[in-house]
Amino acid sequence: MSTMRAVVYTRYGAPEVLQVEEVTRPTPAADEVLVRVHAATVNRTDTGFRTGRPVITRAFSGLFRPRYRILGSEFAGVVTEVGSDVTTFAVGDRVFGVKSSRFGTHADFVCVPESAPIATMPDRVTFEEAAAVCDGVVLAITALRRAGTGKGTRILVYGASGSIGTAGVQLAKHLGAHVTAVCTTKNLELVRSLGADAVIDYTTTDFTASGERYDVVFDAVGKSSFRRCRRLLVPGGIYVSTDLGFLWHVPLLALLTRALPGRNVSLPIPTYRKAEVVLARELLERGEYRAVIDRCQPLEQVVSATAYVDTQQKTGNVVLTLVT
Repeated sequence: MSTMRAVVYTRYGAPEVLQVEEVTRPTPAADEVLVRVHAATVNRTDTGFRTGRPVITRAFSGLFRPRYRILGSEFAGVVTEVGSDVTTFAVGDRVFGVKSSRFGTHADFVCVPESAPIATMPDRVTFEEAAAVCDGVVLAITALRRAGTGKGTRILVYGASGSIGTAGVQLAKHLGAHVTAVCTTKNLELVRSLGADAVIDYTTTDFTASGERYDVVFDAVGKSSFRRCRRLLVPGGIYVSTDLGFLWHVPLLALLTRALPGRNVSLPIPTYRKAEVVLARELLERGEYRAVIDRCQPLEQVVSATAYVDTQQKTGNVVLTLVT
């Protein structure tokens, strides 16, 4: 029986619960491809499922102990085997995508259904870059579409230097919006290079007191609030977040404001579809999108990589490399 390396955890807790172990290598079903993972990311979804917090997470991850022993959703690698019913991928294809159910990409190999959110990689994109794309794109495009972002939309992106924020800036520009990005001092030039029309350093400036008004305020990190941002919105504007917020105020306000006129709140639920990965591939090919990577670390350093993600100070993405 063939084995492989994988990052395994059997209890909730700090990054130290993660251990690199030898486990049984998976075998693809008829409709699946087996991918040799070259790169994967550590993202905030991994953090939530590793810690079991907030508690609502355990409805999906397991009430008392983890349901899925191997984390990781984003990946890039090479197809090494295909199931008998697979027609759109072949052995040797360079692929990238996101495994939105059951995780498993923090391992040397992963099986993924042909119909899953995966696509072939653009030729000029590295495995590390491709791995650091899909989750941010899916979460950001879901929020932007829910907010009706389009040509001429004035949008403020709070947390513009994170994985979702850097995706949000680039995708909002792709949709034709005027983008104001809020981030810390060290990331101002980075965010400007991604296409932001204006940037605000939140460490020196109160972005809520600028006097500007926006059609959309997109909180890409869940560290602000509707109460704080509501005066930034034009009548009929929308505050959209990727997080439950303090005391879960975002979903509660989303329900309340749905029935009220004026400013609105939304917590869109992302749908991981192949279409979004194909969109990411097209934008990468045309040079309209680039992955932002804070650091790359080998799989064996998963604990330190995860601890860094837990600081909530990363710029863009943290990538685990499995093949050098």
